[in-house]
Amino acid sequence: MIQVQHEDFQVDDLYKGLLKANKTGAVAMFVGLVRHFSTLPKENCRFELEHYPGMTERNLQVIVDEANARWPLLDVCVVHRVGCLAVDDQIVFVGVSAAHRAEAFQACDFIMDYLKSRAAFWKKETQGSDSHWVDAKVDDEKSLERWSK
Repeated sequence: MIQVQHEDFQVDDLYKGLLKANKTGAVAMFVGLVRHFSTLPKENCRFELEHYPGMTERNLQVIVDEANARWPLLDVCVVHRVGCLAVDDQIVFVGVSAAHRAEAFQACDFIMDYLKSRAAFWKKETQGSDSHWVDAKVDDEKSLERWSK
C-alpha cells in the first residue's frame, strides 16, 4: 500500500495490515516525526510538505518495486503526509513484513533512504515569520551509496 495524504495515520492499524497469516516472521517499521528545527518555541514553527500528485506516488512505487526485487518481502506499506504539520506530528510511515528480520530491516532502511532522496516532495520550514525551502542534504545522497554496492 502506498498513500500520500493530509490526514494523520494510526501506526497500529498499519502494522496489523502488514501481518500475513502464518507467513510473517518479522515486521520492521519506521515512523518519521517533525522535529523541532528552531530556537523559537515549537508553537512558532511549521513544516510544510508539497508534492506533485501522481508523480509522487509513481516515485514511491518505483522504490517499493526495487525493494521487492532485492528482498523476498511479504508486504510493504508507505504512508507519507503532505500539507502543514506541527512539531511532533507524524510525517511518514514505512513498514515491511517478511519471513525473516534481516530482510525486513534492510528493506525498511532501503525504502527510507530512497524516499528521502528520490520521492517528489518539497519541504518548507517556517520559524516565526521566516520561511525557507529545505535543500537536498549531502548525507541523504551518501546514504544511497551503500545500496549500489
